[in-house]
Amino acid sequence: MLRHLLFWSAAFLFIGPAYAQSGPWSVDNLRKTPRVEWLDKDGKLRRLLYESEPYKGKPTRVFAYYAEPEKIEGKLPAMVLVHGGGGTAFSEWTQLWAKRGYIAIAMDLAGHGEKGKRLSDGGPNQDDDSRFKQNEVKDLWSYHAVAAVIRGHSLLRSLPNVDPDRIGVTGISWGGYLTCIVAGVDDRFKVAVPVYGCGFIHENSVWIPTFAKMPKDWHSTWVENFEPSKFLGRAKMPMLFVNGTNDFAYPLDSYQKSYRLVKNRNLCVTVNMPHGHPQGWAPKEIGLFVDQHLRGGKALFRFDNQDVRLEQKDGAITVAILQTHEIKSVSAHWTTDTKGPWQKRKWESRPAQRMVGNATDFYAVSLPKDRPLIYFLTATDERGAIVSAEHEILEK
Repeated sequence: MLRHLLFWSAAFLFIGPAYAQSGPWSVDNLRKTPRVEWLDKDGKLRRLLYESEPYKGKPTRVFAYYAEPEKIEGKLPAMVLVHGGGGTAFSEWTQLWAKRGYIAIAMDLAGHGEKGKRLSDGGPNQDDDSRFKQNEVKDLWSYHAVAAVIRGHSLLRSLPNVDPDRIGVTGISWGGYLTCIVAGVDDRFKVAVPVYGCGFIHENSVWIPTFAKMPKDWHSTWVENFEPSKFLGRAKMPMLFVNGTNDFAYPLDSYQKSYRLVKNRNLCVTVNMPHGHPQGWAPKEIGLFVDQHLRGGKALFRFDNQDVRLEQKDGAITVAILQTHEIKSVSAHWTTDTKGPWQKRKWESRPAQRMVGNATDFYAVSLPKDRPLIYFLTATDERGAIVSAEHEILEK
């Protein structure tokens, strides 16, 4: 039976004690402005190094790019940009945000400097051994990466052209994983957008074989300290979760468990979204969502809005939306592949028929009779921005 989307269920709102922790990080220490060396003394795109956590008893620094708009009037909003596996500090990513009117910082999280050259005082690499192999907790990649992100945030807040009350974070893949942790650890962020990455990766993800090989005690230690599901429930800022139906690493079941831990959330799940850094920073919904919360921009539509009525009966779905939301189309997406791995499931799509009323638009679409069936809806507004409802499982 379809859950009524006008109301939050108690399961959606639950923030239990198991998810309330700051993990192994000294948050008060990370909130302090780190020492910084500006490698470029001026310019709209600059390189820098800032201090981070000790690694194997030795001090470390993080390389980053900083970008700002051509014109600066007053204090500007800012973004922290977190790369994923195989990535680095992307200068072009910071410049994309600078063109939107933001100051931005993108740091390297693999102990590297410019052009991938290893820093003499860099932190751990970002290979799977550095992430998962049994070690001192504070020598693991996740510990250092989270610390570097929060210290980068602290640095931004100290800069004269940055409004410290308007800073957001977005991350891609492993950067999305980190964004999920950071959102629950650093409550100074005002908006967060994890792309692909999520929690519950110890229950279902591409790394299940890795977890299966872990000694039992180490498995428990890793999950307790570095699993995003332990932190997401603390996130106070609005979050937009962006992913594809067939992501190779972060499947939709783990994704749904993750976003349900966050009260103030929106979803942008699309069919067969490709996985990559340029693909991960490309969705227009990311910028619009951040603008909404940091610059007073127009809000993205939400399926759980009080002005939305959604009904499902015998496979026919009707959605009623007040016309003030300027939704141009609604589509249904479904798969009957309910047993195999999520990344191998075949999805089909069908546009809903639109019926215009006096004050309300009605969208109707029929699903196939096959059961069980997994489906979700998407809505597209006049800007071409797409948001999605949660996926549902129809058993009969």
